[in-house]
Amino acid sequence: MKRIALAAALTLVMAPVAAFGFGSMASPPVQGTMSGAQQAAQPAVTGNTAPPAPEMTKNITGRVVQTIDSGGYSYVLVKKKDGEKIWVAAPVMKVAVGEQVTFEGGMEMVNFQSSTLKRTFDKVIFSNGVVADKKGKDEKKESPQRSPGSQGATVAVADEKIKVKKATGANAYTIAEVFKKKDKLNKKAVTINGKVVKVSSGIMNRNWIHIQDGTGNHTSGDNDLVVTSDAIPLVGDVVTVKGTLSTNRDFGGGYKYNVIIEKGAITIK
Repeated sequence: MKRIALAAALTLVMAPVAAFGFGSMASPPVQGTMSGAQQAAQPAVTGNTAPPAPEMTKNITGRVVQTIDSGGYSYVLVKKKDGEKIWVAAPVMKVAVGEQVTFEGGMEMVNFQSSTLKRTFDKVIFSNGVVADKKGKDEKKESPQRSPGSQGATVAVADEKIKVKKATGANAYTIAEVFKKKDKLNKKAVTINGKVVKVSSGIMNRNWIHIQDGTGNHTSGDNDLVVTSDAIPLVGDVVTVKGTLSTNRDFGGGYKYNVIIEKGAITIK
């Protein structure tokens, strides 16, 4: 009888996990904890009573601010209508910065440590993905994950006024200056300060970081500099980039740049 009771209890414990969809997803990469509200909602467990399923959040709707693919997941930073920003983790998917999406509600984890990204999220919602409409199609439009090249970056906040102080030192330049002097600076070391406006991680074994400092013009395309790096800063970080400037680089698949810094060293200010 004890074995039968134990088997029944295990079945009840595992059922919520399967229902949530993690049975078809990779297991969460590292451990986190349920939020305080979720813990408070859980009644005390006594005897052979199985613990209840974790409380699920409501659907999350908002505009995509940043995406990072790692460890079988897409980590998507969503800005809701009220201005709140929240990280959502779902099986790897194609989603573009600026796109409006609705994710299924999921389990909220706090102080979530990602071993693959080597960072801790204050809070992240684990979701099965975007909500499907009545026809069974995803609400978002599928589009290939590709870079629009040197002139394709969009500032995370469209009306944001970016102004970053120029770096100091013999090799220091503004972004507009490196575009203007690109032929002279080709294969030369440069140091540039800027604000991260877009991050694409793990594409062609590289992290692609777009920075802007307020110089240059979007129309002429000399306001946005792309850096490849092992580092993964967040959108909104002000950084110092040191590296070797290259010109007229074409990686294929739409990744073509008039000016780029490859394998740059990035320091968050």
